Amino acid sequence: MRIMSVDYGDARTGIAVSDNSEFLATPVGTIKEYNAQKLAEKIRDIAVERRADEIIVGLPVNMNGTEGVRAEKCREFAVMIEELVDCPVRMWDERSTTVTAHQILNEVNVRGKNRKAVVDTVAATVILESYLDYRRKHKSDKDKDK
Repeated sequence: MRIMSVDYGDARTGIAVSDNSEFLATPVGTIKEYNAQKLAEKIRDIAVERRADEIIVGLPVNMNGTEGVRAEKCREFAVMIEELVDCPVRMWDERSTTVTAHQILNEVNVRGKNRKAVVDTVAATVILESYLDYRRKHKSDKDKDK
C-alpha cells in the first residue's frame, strides 16, 4: 500500500510518500500555498499522481497530550482533503517532528534559504516514517496473536 503524508502549514506544506512495500518514506516536496482549498486540491492531484492508497495528515499535539488551535486547523484541513480523494485520510501525532527535521538538517549542514525550503518536506518524511514504523510494529503484534 502506498501512503502519503502531509505536514500542513499556513504558507508551506511538506509532502512525502512511501513505496508500495511501506518500507521507504521518500520526500516529495513542499507546496507553497496560502489558500487551504487550493492546497487541498494540489494535495489531491499529488495523491492521484503518486497513487496514494492512504493519506496521513500530521496532528500537532502538545507535549502534554492536549490539542490546541493548530491541531483543530489540521483536523479541518484533513476533512477538506478527505472530501476530494477516494482514499482514507487519517491524523497522526506529529509531536517533535519539526524539531527532528531541524536536527536532521543540522547534521547535513543545510542552512539559510535552503533550510526553509526543505524543512517541511523533511518533517512530512519524519511523520511518514513514524507512521510506517507503527504499522510494522502493529502488524508484528497481530502476527504474534495468531
